[in-house]
Amino acid sequence: MKYYPVFLDIKDKKCVIVGGGEVALRKAERLLDCGAKVSVISPKIVPELAALEDKHLISHIAAGYSGDLIDKAALIIGATDDEKTNARISRDARAKGIPVNIVDDPEKCDFILPSIVQRGDLAITIGTGGKSPALARHLREELEARYGKEYEIFLNILGELRKKMEKNAGVGRDWFDALMKAGILESIRGKDTKAVQNMIKNITGEDVKIDFQ
Repeated sequence: MKYYPVFLDIKDKKCVIVGGGEVALRKAERLLDCGAKVSVISPKIVPELAALEDKHLISHIAAGYSGDLIDKAALIIGATDDEKTNARISRDARAKGIPVNIVDDPEKCDFILPSIVQRGDLAITIGTGGKSPALARHLREELEARYGKEYEIFLNILGELRKKMEKNAGVGRDWFDALMKAGILESIRGKDTKAVQNMIKNITGEDVKIDFQ
């Protein structure tokens, strides 16, 4: 099977996780990062999930799984350690037309979740079609070492420059190539604010605020 790679907008949408363990916690944190309204279904949850509930960041239904609890969800993630429950989640979600992911069981999934290297708005994803999470993890670790904080900062700079392109139509690629050739990433790594600002001004004629935080 080949999967169609896509980035979903789930901001303010109901996303349901069935399960209350460490895996469910990781899935909840990723969904929250994307602005989802996260609902966790499980009789018990780990303390970290309880802390998120206490902060009103997630809702918790302290009950066993039932098909009616996933109605109107944008997506479902099954993260229980019970195969029969996971199978029910998959069947119910598909019957309701809701995309479903069952952790570590690609055959029961409508979508699988890639391994991700996140640098601000920059997301580098690695997928193996569900064949080898170990290889995906290995590649993620390599990429994490290769692409550091400087890429997040550079992307923010490019985002600011993009806003200014109305009066400089068609120069985006030229600016990018020139900034890369001038060594902007190295200057960002060195936190040399003056060098970065001068580079941007000389190449683009624009002033851009630099935030190294």
